[in-house]
Amino acid sequence: MLKMKSLKILQRQKFPILRISSSSFATKPQIDEIIRVDHAGELGADQIYAGQMAILGGTSKGNLIKHMWDQEKKHRAKFEELIPNYRVRPTVMLPLWNVAGFLLGAGTALMGEKAAMACTVAVETVIVEHYNDQIRTLLSDPEGNKDLLETIQKFRDEEQEHHDTGIDQGAEQAPFYSVLTDVIKMGCKGAIAISKVI
Repeated sequence: MLKMKSLKILQRQKFPILRISSSSFATKPQIDEIIRVDHAGELGADQIYAGQMAILGGTSKGNLIKHMWDQEKKHRAKFEELIPNYRVRPTVMLPLWNVAGFLLGAGTALMGEKAAMACTVAVETVIVEHYNDQIRTLLSDPEGNKDLLETIQKFRDEEQEHHDTGIDQGAEQAPFYSVLTDVIKMGCKGAIAISKVI
């Protein structure tokens, strides 16, 4: 009788009873996908800045680009460490992303300093959104995903800094800014989608 009374009281409560199931946590395939895609993205970013430095390294923007490139090198190194630690298969697209990243960086740098900064803004806009999506996934189990979550939050903040630097350096004054950044964003989103599965 007491059991029935307690059950009726619970049913009358106006707030939902939360049930946490393990299915709401990030799964091993999700973690693998996060590491695989981020490794590919950081390799691409490393090569974008390498391409920009090849063209603009001797200009007034050289030190600024080098600062951002140095951060990207650390991001890449971290994900190269996480790949074996988590036993994740890297994307087979790495050789293509390597070349494409360098060409994108050098190509936009050849268009001028502002176009190079527009490239940075476009890439970092997509990456910051992408990292935010991953952070939401990892927050399903903040303790279990603590190390990866802290890494991605730190890198997201640095990518946001790169985006803001690009804006401060006149990215929006680049010729055909909207078209250029839209094309680059579309390419980045395509690369992310491909790297998730291949």
